[in-house]
Amino acid sequence: MTLTLYHCRDARSLRPLWVLEELGLDYALVPMEFPPRLRHEGYLDINPLGTVPTLLDGELRLTESVGICQYLVQRFGPHPLAVAADEPGYGDWLNWLHRSDATLTFPLTLILRYGRYEPPERRLGQVVDDYTQWFLSRLRSVEAGLQGREHLCAGRFTAADICVGYAVYLARLLGLGYKFGPATAAWLERITARPAFLRCLERQAHLEPALEARDGPPAPGSKP
Repeated sequence: MTLTLYHCRDARSLRPLWVLEELGLDYALVPMEFPPRLRHEGYLDINPLGTVPTLLDGELRLTESVGICQYLVQRFGPHPLAVAADEPGYGDWLNWLHRSDATLTFPLTLILRYGRYEPPERRLGQVVDDYTQWFLSRLRSVEAGLQGREHLCAGRFTAADICVGYAVYLARLLGLGYKFGPATAAWLERITARPAFLRCLERQAHLEPALEARDGPPAPGSKP
């Protein structure tokens, strides 16, 4: 049965897209311009939330990016991307999976909304500043977790690296890469050099960017 993933460029759907490529599964990709609830006719009939991603597996419909990643690696395993319940790293794996979105991606969405997506008169610099600090304080857990390690848990590359890696990749697009610790920066370079991730970039290259990437913080006095 065909898996179908609805995807916007550099959105949270990049997580399950990366997992699909790592697993080597057959799937159909529905590329959409952002925001899909406004720019992809009929998307609200597929996902009434209007959010990205949506994964269809037969009659099953999933809309949470990390949940989709966990579903795929367990449904189509066993695979090294998953950590089994009887492995020592299982608890760490689950913790990183859930931290990736609830703790690390959440503040980035507020930075995006109030620094980029809202019309100029509704942008809130204080929100952007506060949630930038929120994100950076929690990013320290990634730097600490990578001390003396190549990957976050279980001694290998897993879905946790993908899910947390997306949040860190998004932060880099937002111009926060200059704030990364050395272990975090090196880890992100390693995992985004993987052939599966490079295939993801190729598959989304024709889509309009949802945000303009930055190399560093905005110049003093410039708008976010």
